[in-house]
Amino acid sequence: MVDAAPSIVEARRAAFATHPLHRALGISLLDSGPGFSRVAIAASATTMGGVGGSVHGGLLACLVDIAMLEAIIPTLDPAMDQAAGTADLSITYMRPALGNQIVADARVIKKGRQLAVVEIEIRDEQDRLCAKGRTLYAIRPRK
Repeated sequence: MVDAAPSIVEARRAAFATHPLHRALGISLLDSGPGFSRVAIAASATTMGGVGGSVHGGLLACLVDIAMLEAIIPTLDPAMDQAAGTADLSITYMRPALGNQIVADARVIKKGRQLAVVEIEIRDEQDRLCAKGRTLYAIRPRK
């Protein structure tokens, strides 16, 4: 992995806090760096709607995608890599995501020239595994 300059990570954090989707859904960036991230979604009237009053499963999939981006983007080399977007996203739900805050931890498993594999675990406040995500992120080489 390429080490991101602190300025890249800090710029991502600043942009994250002002993103309209993140603000609307109560998603916060708890930690990030090249190859990892931790994001959280706050339970609210907007995010509830799943089984037994849990955070809606579609929003958990959204959380997977957001956590993946925050883990992979700092690993890209601006001179060689160009972000191309999510190529594949899968999520396995294991239990309802209940509690005031649901946390997603992402880590880059492998970054190649054209694809990166990222795995994400979503846990509730009792640290119970609620869902697992796996994503492929497309990378275009700069010409």
